[in-house]
Amino acid sequence: MHYLDEGQGQPILMVHGNPTWSFYYRNLVTEFSKTNRVIVPDHIGCGLSDKPQDYEYILKHHIDNLEKLVLKLEIKDFVLIVHDWGGPIGFGLLERHPDLVKKIVILNSAAYTSTVIAFQINMCRIPILAEQVMRRLNGFAVVATYMAVAKKMSPEIRRGYLYPYDNYNNRIAIARFVADIPMNQNHRSYQTLKNIELSLPKHHCPCLILWGKRDFCFHDYFLIRWMEIYPRATVKTFESAGHYVLEDAGSEIIKELKQFLL
Repeated sequence: MHYLDEGQGQPILMVHGNPTWSFYYRNLVTEFSKTNRVIVPDHIGCGLSDKPQDYEYILKHHIDNLEKLVLKLEIKDFVLIVHDWGGPIGFGLLERHPDLVKKIVILNSAAYTSTVIAFQINMCRIPILAEQVMRRLNGFAVVATYMAVAKKMSPEIRRGYLYPYDNYNNRIAIARFVADIPMNQNHRSYQTLKNIELSLPKHHCPCLILWGKRDFCFHDYFLIRWMEIYPRATVKTFESAGHYVLEDAGSEIIKELKQFLL
């Protein structure tokens, strides 16, 4: 499991989603490693981590891996930042260790059960399509570099996002993450996610929600759910930002985070 561990001071744990990797947080790492200890893992199958072909890529195992890393590094009183699948994985860690977190930052994500899913994502759950589009053509990761942003992504940044996913085997986690979205009670990860959902109201630490409003995947329905769970959270929306909210509103988000971390 590859991870960044840079800087000194109060720890900030940043947890990425799919099909991104620690690269998503690069600008936050550069800025906040000046004043904080910044830890950014790549989930197994993602980024620069190993990509085993016989591994069971399910939510519980991703939480297990994050838990092992946090306990190994002996970090506590950290700020948790989550995006996309980082939501259930990060909050899955907090379900087990609620005393470790000091503050929570939520970027376009969800960590609760829902029957709402974007059409484009749901189509990728069809097994044959998943195999052909996501793994053979890298369609999911490539399309995300266009659809997940409101502002055109530069070729250099696009290459950065796609760098770890350069062949069929290296795209296994991308497909498995999509297959692991639990849309009904019979799904193997449903109860894991349901337990996380039930634990969410127990976290009473300060919470900041930073939300791109032009997100085709996590739209207003998901933002409203978070606001119902954390009615005291500070909420900042970005009208001209998409799912990769850090790409579209990075400088504004850094300002918001600096205020929140004081």
